[in-house]
Amino acid sequence: MELSFENIHYAYSDRGAEALSDLSLVLHSAERVALIGRNGCGKSTLMLHANGILRPRSGRVLLNGKTLDYSRRALTELRRQVGLVFQNPEDQLFSANVFQDISLGPLNLGLSQAEARRRVEEVAALCDLEKLLERPTHALSGGEKTRAALAGVLAMEPQFLFADELTNSLDPWMRRQVLDILNAWVERGRTVVLSTHDWALARTWAQRIVWLECGRVYRQGPAQQVLTDQDLT
Repeated sequence: MELSFENIHYAYSDRGAEALSDLSLVLHSAERVALIGRNGCGKSTLMLHANGILRPRSGRVLLNGKTLDYSRRALTELRRQVGLVFQNPEDQLFSANVFQDISLGPLNLGLSQAEARRRVEEVAALCDLEKLLERPTHALSGGEKTRAALAGVLAMEPQFLFADELTNSLDPWMRRQVLDILNAWVERGRTVVLSTHDWALARTWAQRIVWLECGRVYRQGPAQQVLTDQDLT
């Protein structure tokens, strides 16, 4: 599968400069992509365009060569393929307990109770949440909330997973666990796009780095080529 951004322009109404300025990018299946750049460079805005939360002022987003349709039905189908995990997991945890929260997405897709349960059990095993399914979401630790929010998106079985600074507030042990989950998702032929300010992490984890500056792609390519030793100092 392929997710493409072609000459995207977008500006928030309360800001002067464009958040995205003639941005073009193509994402392929089974990629580990690190999205880097300073605050305000457009990383989060790009992710919000990927699953249709934001719509470009000009340019277009394409999934498998087909321009996105922003009707309700089309957006529901899009979010089967493109998932987004926010930086703050509490922005995505709405239900009384972990099981209910993870099952919310599959049920909203119209799946049966049995299929929703199957997906919950599968991603709970992947995210090490099997013993926490009945726990209230408010009683989870920070790392557990991150994994629960991630599991809720993975239960939709997206081909493209965008994670907005998912690892930035985690301790080293939880960061390793979350990266293992993301790696396992890529091994299934899916693509993970991880936004991060940790360039050392980007260099060691990603197959490809996309560096944004001023709302456009500044550099992209294999990690060892995009991030030089001088960049890391």
